[in-house]
Amino acid sequence: MKISTKAFGEIEIADDKIIHFPAGIIGFPELVDFALIHDEDRGIGAIHWLQSVQEPAFAMPVMDPLLVKLDYNPEVDDELLKPLGKLDPAETLVMVTVTVPSDLKKMSVNLRGPIIINAVEKKACQVIIEGEGYQVKFPIYDILNAKKAGE
Repeated sequence: MKISTKAFGEIEIADDKIIHFPAGIIGFPELVDFALIHDEDRGIGAIHWLQSVQEPAFAMPVMDPLLVKLDYNPEVDDELLKPLGKLDPAETLVMVTVTVPSDLKKMSVNLRGPIIINAVEKKACQVIIEGEGYQVKFPIYDILNAKKAGE
């Protein structure tokens, strides 16, 4: 399928690459179909885009939380993951949303609201992690710069 996007222009997405969120995402329950886009010019690096199929102007930057927090391992109630089908850890992708403000030094990820993707079934959901163990605005600018510098 071809979709027009605000960030990437017109792109083609194979039907089998569409990720379905049965309940939508937090704050946007009506957006249920997305594609995970990689910036081809920069290679597959830290930040990807979760592009809505229904709303061309809606694309969220997302990343693997383990790139910025090596011990990220939130406990998620099994009941919340039931809509995703049988989850195999090797085929489960966890992403967190990235906030990129005008002052890049304040860039952060939301560790309390991860997106869990069943890569086999192409189903996903966003969950809220209970407790105070993970921040909504976990700063990542210094971490990414250190990785870039090879530290």
